[in-house]
Amino acid sequence: MKNINVLISGASVAGPTLAYWLRRHGFNPTIVERAPALRDGGYAVDFRGEAHLSILRRMGILPDLERARTGMGSMSYVNSAGKPQSKMPADLFAGDIEILRGDLGRILYDATKDHTEYIFGDSITSLTEDEHGVTVTFERTPPRRFDLVIGADGLHSNTRRLTFGPEEQFVKHLGLYCAIFTTPNHLGLDHTGHAYRTANKLVAWYSSRHNTEAKAVFYFASPALDLDRRDVARQQAVLAESFTGNGWQSDRLLHEMRHAPDFYFDSVGQVHMDAWSRGRVALVGDAAYCPSSLSGMGSGLALIGAYVLAGELAAAHGDHRVAFARYEEEMRAYATGCQKMGDGVASLMVPGSRFMAGLLNQYYKLMPYLPGKNMASKIARKTAENITLRDYRDLARR
Repeated sequence: MKNINVLISGASVAGPTLAYWLRRHGFNPTIVERAPALRDGGYAVDFRGEAHLSILRRMGILPDLERARTGMGSMSYVNSAGKPQSKMPADLFAGDIEILRGDLGRILYDATKDHTEYIFGDSITSLTEDEHGVTVTFERTPPRRFDLVIGADGLHSNTRRLTFGPEEQFVKHLGLYCAIFTTPNHLGLDHTGHAYRTANKLVAWYSSRHNTEAKAVFYFASPALDLDRRDVARQQAVLAESFTGNGWQSDRLLHEMRHAPDFYFDSVGQVHMDAWSRGRVALVGDAAYCPSSLSGMGSGLALIGAYVLAGELAAAHGDHRVAFARYEEEMRAYATGCQKMGDGVASLMVPGSRFMAGLLNQYYKLMPYLPGKNMASKIARKTAENITLRDYRDLARR
């Protein structure tokens, strides 16, 4: 085995999953994460179908996810007075397991921390590749040498920018922005949620962590904005400008926003690239093929991508040129299919006019009685399972 020392940028889903499997195959992974600690909070993410569940089972963390699952039931769309107008069944938007992103991150960290070096509160500043490896400089940590570098650092990947070029070349803005944060469960929601839709806007509020708290979610339509991703005050101002006076619980949630410990704000986008590797650097998860939060496929796609990348490196005995090519060959069609799940969802989720918002509200009211009402969940499951996974587990011992 060669190229055993691997630096991974990003400690969300793809990064720790990749580290787990690399270690199982005999590699020595290190994870660098910009955040000073594990990120808590975040929205609920789904895993569906045997392809996802089989990897979680092989990692031994499926029981942990099942214990931490949200247990969410249906979601009701309400009018401005809070009266339910329609109800969306849980299986329409949730998979076999739904879990808060922060809880998932903690489980993955616990599964890897004893055998993976974590560097929190730091970020890569340069990558200099030569015939034998990559010299990496950091914002805080002294320069180090690694055999390979993997970017698992999300939609706005720093590794992708340093290796392939500016984000604008690869990120497709889908016309929406999203904010999410934790609030008290003022409505006493019991494993359920309410959503309120108006022209170009959607507000949702759902219970979490066994109803001890709630998550507020805002979506609004907008062209790409020139916002500093670390300027929380400005992000909150933009959200307040968009939703003040919007109706229902909007103003109350905007007040709670000011006290939230985990405010998150970002554009909704997809990543499209002709290649996911260059030399000794490769990308995985959202950094390479983000399908957008609208697809419901991001975490499952990251999980599978990390599993395949680690497995192909093991199968090639560390030869990155062979492994990276095989990884892309195995994953390209699957990633494209997952991305298609996010196509066209923005206009359905956040319609551009009051008329369309009202029409969609009426459609959702009738949906339980319409033929094909379960079509969306069936398509999502079929997409999630549309890959044949190799069993790489014994390769390190051959």
